[in-house]
Amino acid sequence: MGTRADRSRGLAAGGAAHLLWAVFPLYFELLDQASAVEVVAHRICWTLVFCLIGVTVRRAWGQARAVWADKKLVARLALAGVLVSVNWLIYVWAILHDQVVDAALGYFINPLVTVGLGLVVLRERLRRLQYVALGVGLLAVVVIVIGYGHFPWVGLGLALSFAAYALMKNRVAAKVAPLVGLGLETFTLAPLALAGIVWLQLDGRGVFLGHGLGYTVGLALTGVVTAVPLLLFAQAAGRIPLATLGLLQYITPTGQFLIGLIWFHEAMPAARWAGFGLIWVALILLSLQGLRSWRAHRRDPAADAGDGPLG
Repeated sequence: MGTRADRSRGLAAGGAAHLLWAVFPLYFELLDQASAVEVVAHRICWTLVFCLIGVTVRRAWGQARAVWADKKLVARLALAGVLVSVNWLIYVWAILHDQVVDAALGYFINPLVTVGLGLVVLRERLRRLQYVALGVGLLAVVVIVIGYGHFPWVGLGLALSFAAYALMKNRVAAKVAPLVGLGLETFTLAPLALAGIVWLQLDGRGVFLGHGLGYTVGLALTGVVTAVPLLLFAQAAGRIPLATLGLLQYITPTGQFLIGLIWFHEAMPAARWAGFGLIWVALILLSLQGLRSWRAHRRDPAADAGDGPLG
């Protein structure tokens, strides 16, 4: 994985990425004058602007044109763009409607959903601890539904959409650099997003220009806020072991959970604590299996060590 300095920079980049994602609720709370649809439309357009600048600075237009010429690859990136925009929409809606804890639940569940997708879609062979973890995760959802009185659609929607996005990105990662890929994902959605922004402004429901310069800048900066942690994460992925990267991912939902609990004062009745407790047990089991697989792979690289930190 490179030199010790490379690993240190990778660890710092990965930690920074997850810490930034963890405090997202505090940022998007500042944009609560807009609807979730308008925030996401701006997020798509300004992320595209950021990527266009980045591709220009890095002189990566040749690679972007090569990717654009591969229509099958572009179709996959377009689907990835749809999936991540659905994830963004659910997430921003949850923040604007004081459901930060439910959003955190989604990112706690995400590793379990990823393993489930591997089983169902990729026909991967799971180990005993992974099956037990999936069973405990399903029990957690049942406990939340019965005890808390409603289906956790925010959490499951976030987990499913992001796991599907990660699966799609996994299939194109070797062919597309992160910055170019994100740029093309947002490029395919930008016409619809821009049309939505214009329509909301003309209809009098748009808030981009109606709440002062600070608010306008805040919406415009959603592009930077979106792209920077993604690029930091990509940098970390190439410099630190997958086991470390997998464990770092728990920083994000843990931070969001604490923000929802302490900053937003969201309710945590006994049934919710029980559901979260079961999810945490499932994640411990999943992580133990992942570490066991990673160690086996280090001893024998030819061995089937699953899919990395959680596989």
